[in-house]
Amino acid sequence: MEQIKRILIVGGGSAGWMTAALLARLFQGLYQITLIESEEIGTIGVGEATIPAIKKYNELLGLDENDFLRRTQGTFKLGIQFVDWLRQGSSYIHGFGVIGQDLGWLRCHQYWLKMHGLGRASDFANYSINTAAALADKFRRADPKMAESPIGHIANAFHFDASLYAKFLRGFAEERGVARREGKVTDVALDPENGFVRSVTMADGAVVEADLFVDCSGFRGLVIEQAMRTGYEEWTQWLPCDRAIAVPCARSDAFTPYTRATARTAGWQWRIPLQHRTGNGHVYSSRFIDDADAEAMLLANLDGEQLAEPNRIRFVSGKRRATWNRNCVAIGLAAGFLEPLESTSLHMIQSAIIRMVRLLPDARFDPASIAEFNRQTDFEYERVRDFIILHYKATERDDTPFWRHCRDMAVPDTLRHKIRVFAANGRIFREDEELFAEESWIQVFLGQGVIPQGYDPLVDIRSEPQIEQYLGNIERVIRKCVEVMPTHADYVARTCPA
Repeated sequence: MEQIKRILIVGGGSAGWMTAALLARLFQGLYQITLIESEEIGTIGVGEATIPAIKKYNELLGLDENDFLRRTQGTFKLGIQFVDWLRQGSSYIHGFGVIGQDLGWLRCHQYWLKMHGLGRASDFANYSINTAAALADKFRRADPKMAESPIGHIANAFHFDASLYAKFLRGFAEERGVARREGKVTDVALDPENGFVRSVTMADGAVVEADLFVDCSGFRGLVIEQAMRTGYEEWTQWLPCDRAIAVPCARSDAFTPYTRATARTAGWQWRIPLQHRTGNGHVYSSRFIDDADAEAMLLANLDGEQLAEPNRIRFVSGKRRATWNRNCVAIGLAAGFLEPLESTSLHMIQSAIIRMVRLLPDARFDPASIAEFNRQTDFEYERVRDFIILHYKATERDDTPFWRHCRDMAVPDTLRHKIRVFAANGRIFREDEELFAEESWIQVFLGQGVIPQGYDPLVDIRSEPQIEQYLGNIERVIRKCVEVMPTHADYVARTCPA
């Protein structure tokens, strides 16, 4: 068996340096790893919010979490608040982690559905430690010694400065043998017989050969698309937003342990609190609002002084038809793009790297391994796509043409099936290893107004007083836990101040 020897990463930014850092850590010098990037080419750099899976990536690198947060101006994240999505004036939180506590065969929300229907249940946010703490601007890490308490089940992700994260990972990777080459790639040479990538040529004339090429060149897809013509599958019929404007502002007093996504007339605005500033952006559809109005809307809704000129981004939602083509793997924006509504951008990079490592071929590049990589990637993208579409489709808003379009549009069969099953009796089933767990779907379904017509019949095994006592205990214990938690600002200042 002939092993591959040289891996070339084309492009830096979060995708390139996340790839380089993890490969360097896991392969321990087994392969020669080189990364090419140009200081002249800017990065998108707006992916500042994450989901809890990022903790697994950091653990694989062996990072000290407080040090990582200090060096990236990081903060903690318990979930995402969605404002005005169901209707103007509405709000709910998609919190990470568990909801309440199972009772017998059933999840907590099934009992809540019965009592909610009778008008005898409080807000659903009160039954999750993550959502209750988020709304109180409280935070602490989970304590594994308190497994019997909600404190033992807090799930968190992070907000951080993506450019500082890439810089941090670059240092990590270079310390472990990754060679960085400065410059632009001007040409990609393919083998005329089998279409495999042979080498790339740089602006200074240097030719760099490798066995495996990782395309982290962003939307351009320098290798996977411009050279290999792999093809792109658009999903704009379900995800009509195609523009984004990002701008930082001064940090405000609202130092929230959650991301906020506020629905606007033709899209939505994000708000991400960091230690040194607040990240903001407006994702919108150019079919329904022009660029100038979209920018004015964003700037009018900052909660601090504007700190830089807006960064304008154009995109097409979708994915490459094959994210692994012959001896080239596309990672990050080169592989596809789903708007950052549920903070999945960095996770898609992370999962692609781990998937590549698990299916790493020898120099023969066995087609079965490549096909399995693409099958798993397609499944992940499609299920994340469906979850994001749900936020747009399940709405009562009809105040603008954009929202009427979203409300009335057809959706993929996979999502339509999930909606129907949940709408009947509140049931949701996680398929294979899809990213979002049942708790995530439950919170977004309920938050977006998909209230089931009924509940699981097994709920009626318990009497109404038993259910009320069960739900009341959950709510009371969570409230007491939140009361003793420090504020998010105090916790950051104490544990990881930048």
